[in-house]
Amino acid sequence: MTDEPPIALDAMGGDNAPTEIVAGAVRAAKELGVRVALVGQPEEIVACLARRGPKPDTITVVPASEVIEMDDKPAQAARHKKDSSIVVGLRMVKQGEAGAFVSAGNTGAIMAAAIMYLGRIKGIERPTLVALMPLSGKLTAFLDVGANADCKPNYLLQFAGMASAYMRHVWDVERPKVALLNIGEEEAKGSTLAQEAYELLAGSDLNFIGNVEGGDVPTGIADVIVTDGFTGNVVIKTMEGMADFIMGQLRVAIKSRPWYAAAGLALMPAFNQMRKKLDYREYGAGPLLGVNGLVFIGHGRSDARAIYSALRVAREAAQSGMLEALREIAPGRGKGEAG
Repeated sequence: MTDEPPIALDAMGGDNAPTEIVAGAVRAAKELGVRVALVGQPEEIVACLARRGPKPDTITVVPASEVIEMDDKPAQAARHKKDSSIVVGLRMVKQGEAGAFVSAGNTGAIMAAAIMYLGRIKGIERPTLVALMPLSGKLTAFLDVGANADCKPNYLLQFAGMASAYMRHVWDVERPKVALLNIGEEEAKGSTLAQEAYELLAGSDLNFIGNVEGGDVPTGIADVIVTDGFTGNVVIKTMEGMADFIMGQLRVAIKSRPWYAAAGLALMPAFNQMRKKLDYREYGAGPLLGVNGLVFIGHGRSDARAIYSALRVAREAAQSGMLEALREIAPGRGKGEAG
């Protein structure tokens, strides 16, 4: 669609900015026809574009003189660096000049700025950050992963409703299965928060399948798994660390004996298939749900492939009517998602 607004992309955000960010934008523009507004310091962006040949017509450069660094204090940076690539990109969404915003930059600053400049969807008490987990070969939305360390039961109900709408509109899951992370499957298990959230979820119109335990998280048992941000952040970082540890140990073991190396070479296609299944770059970025605009936050180490995927998902979200569906959620009345 040539008249659709571009996706605002933070060209200065992430460990590999702006080189890999620009490379991902160029690939998405050429292969998918995505309209991209690269937001950041023009001299650096233009230099990166020049190294990649003629600039696609679907890419524009939007100046932003400041950069929010990874070690900046989030709220302070969002408030005072008003000409940063993050703030400028979010303002584009607010003003209807962009259909969505994508960044691999400072997560806390993106969340603070999104609340500050976009505001929350009416009736949503807290925005939530989603991680997309492809471990079983089936995509699971796992949330909250750090936006809200302390939660009330109604927050978890709202998180589940928004994530269910996201999975339905963007990933075409007809009736997403929703589960609550707990220390046991029984209804009466867990903390007061878990027990009260269970009652709310069970009384909603969501497709709630009950409690799941930590060992169930990577199995694809549910399309949406909800928990508080403290627990979710610990779970996701533990899983990332364990995956890196296992892959590292596997490489060491294969190199330890010549015959292991020969066997490893023969098994390389299987290893590559497994690596692709576990690769966060296939999905690019997770949504920040609950703010009044489409915001996607990528991993700080995102490369061109991850940015390409993030732009693809952001455009699909913008075209799917996801934001309108989130606005139709009726919080506090046991309603999960509209339609």
